[in-house]
Amino acid sequence: MTVSEILEILAQGTPLSDDQADFMFEELMTGKLGEAQAGAFLMGLRAKGEDSTDLAAGVRAGVAHAVKIPGYDGDRDEPVIDTCGTGGDGQCSFNNSTAVSLFLADMGYTVAKHGNRALSSSCGSADALEVLGVPLTQTPEEAAEGLDKHHFAFLFAPAYHPAFKHIMPVRQQLGIRTLFNFMGPLLNPARPSHQLLGVGAPDKLFLMGETLLLTGVKRALIFAGAGGFDELTTWGVNRGYIIDNGRMDKAVVDPATLGFDRHAPEDVRVDGKDDAVAKLRDILAGKGPRAMMDMVALNLAGCLHILDKGTMRECADMARDVVNQGLTKGIPYAG
Repeated sequence: MTVSEILEILAQGTPLSDDQADFMFEELMTGKLGEAQAGAFLMGLRAKGEDSTDLAAGVRAGVAHAVKIPGYDGDRDEPVIDTCGTGGDGQCSFNNSTAVSLFLADMGYTVAKHGNRALSSSCGSADALEVLGVPLTQTPEEAAEGLDKHHFAFLFAPAYHPAFKHIMPVRQQLGIRTLFNFMGPLLNPARPSHQLLGVGAPDKLFLMGETLLLTGVKRALIFAGAGGFDELTTWGVNRGYIIDNGRMDKAVVDPATLGFDRHAPEDVRVDGKDDAVAKLRDILAGKGPRAMMDMVALNLAGCLHILDKGTMRECADMARDVVNQGLTKGIPYAG
């Protein structure tokens, strides 16, 4: 098996086998592919149509070359959850998943929040947490200590994926979407057992779900929000899949049946980083705008549901109470 042979297979539009995909992503992650070969590989996958074999191989290689968190390898008895979505929905909405992750940690659940700075939004999870006093630059040992002590750690993606230095120049030169646009939420180095995963592109839902099945998550809710959001939304029905110990079934989350008022997309948008952080502080204090508070509660309910805390309706009632109360223990690391 050679790189040229596999590129020829892709040129013919033929799907790769697991071994072929694993081989190519290993070559890519270790810098053994030249830029022309790497670009041809990524373009070949897109032209063929990326499938779960391709994405799972990329995830396996990415995780294998990621910096590890001591004691967090996916085999812990207690659940570890992440709320990272694909991003890229271009909606300039507030930091919903960040708020959800902090409420979960405040409730005592272990949250390994994988994320980055803003790419297409007003304020990324890293930008917001940095202002709140949560450290972005931690050693793996410090991150493990934070997970144990605070039930929370932010895993700043660039610091945990050094192999991506071989890929970023090629992606920048290509200037188009590649498979790596969907890999971010799947590469958490703490290997969460549970995941709430919003997908901005509804046509990629099944791909993301199949890939999660192939890479070992125990329970997950994968969905596309109404209006192209990668969050559970209160202004329309959210559709996707629920994964439960190796089984994937269709799922529908209708906020109207869960007791939420119908809001509008413009009600959750923010005007730049300062506004985003101010709104996040208000939400964490239980005093945010109602549309944003409801959106946090809906997504928190999704997390509690996959953590086996009850039906979606029961979890929605619990989540509303939690969000309306605000954080009880304060922001992690902030004293």
